[in-house]
Amino acid sequence: MSKEKISQEAVLAALGTVDDPDLRKDLVSLKMIQDLKIDGSAVSFTIMLTTPACPMKDKMKNDALIAVRAVPGVERVDIKMDASVPSDGRTRGLLEVPVKNAIAVASGKGGVGKSTVAVNLAVSLAQSGARVGLLDADIYGPNIPMMMGVDKLPPPREDKLIPAEAYGVQLMSIGFLVKPGQPLIWRGPMLHSAIRQFLTDVLWDELDYLVIDLPPGTGDAQLSLSQSLPLSGGVIVTLPQEVSLDDARRGLEMFRELNVGILGVVENMSFLELPDGTKMDIFGSGGGEKLAKEAGVPFIGAIPMDPTVRQGGDSGKPVVVSHPDSPVAKALRAIAEDVAAKVSVAALRQDNVIPIEFVG
Repeated sequence: MSKEKISQEAVLAALGTVDDPDLRKDLVSLKMIQDLKIDGSAVSFTIMLTTPACPMKDKMKNDALIAVRAVPGVERVDIKMDASVPSDGRTRGLLEVPVKNAIAVASGKGGVGKSTVAVNLAVSLAQSGARVGLLDADIYGPNIPMMMGVDKLPPPREDKLIPAEAYGVQLMSIGFLVKPGQPLIWRGPMLHSAIRQFLTDVLWDELDYLVIDLPPGTGDAQLSLSQSLPLSGGVIVTLPQEVSLDDARRGLEMFRELNVGILGVVENMSFLELPDGTKMDIFGSGGGEKLAKEAGVPFIGAIPMDPTVRQGGDSGKPVVVSHPDSPVAKALRAIAEDVAAKVSVAALRQDNVIPIEFVG
């Protein structure tokens, strides 16, 4: 008795029942199924994700496996997972090479761990396989070189600055261009010129994501950057305490005034886990979630307090590298995945790939 012949239509019909949970459409409609091959009873194909940091990739792969195995005649299914990050469609004319998405990390005040979030967000995205750059736009307090363990740039090439690289991330900072400990006392025009130079005079590679660590507050540097580099979206970092929330609200409203989409709120130093397993709320609790709810934006996640975060920042080894299995590293990776998913949703909405009425 001959085996039933498997048709491509039958396989695609099965895959048409599998949804991307973030985009809320099926994999076939989203054109995420590529290189479909049928060899006797064996079926192989690639699921082309919209970000290598997709938080639901394991679920999609498993759902696709179950769906195709149910097709009559199929005995073996081989699935390859790959990713092609969509561009947000914005023109960034000052950059000679394409940056598909630019993500700004901001806070209303200093000392809330904004740079820590930016660094670990960038490194987490790079660990997933994305091409990532990290721009330290905190002109007055450039901490990124120390936190990434780099103290100088490579030699210039073609009259251009070459970004440093660490942990798979390209990085640029004013900290590379001034003497250690030298204060910068600059007015608005000088800030604007420096930020433009980071874009026009730096030989960035083609990037899926450029993560930008903004200075605290809502001043000239934020305005200059938004005027020079169209942003895909902004992330607000806050502590749970009320004073920090007031400042974070100003940062959030700054993005709105500049017509930058708000990807969400991150609550840093959310709690301290004690040896007996209980949690101590050093700075209060629930503030970040409350702010997000009041502002009508997503709450991306809470990051626990952990001494390894400070140690990693001081030693130039981010916690997602030094302690990848720690609760704080897992929280930061989950935030990176959430941000990447939201950026993909926004980019595909821009291209009318998913309905405009979708709310992430």
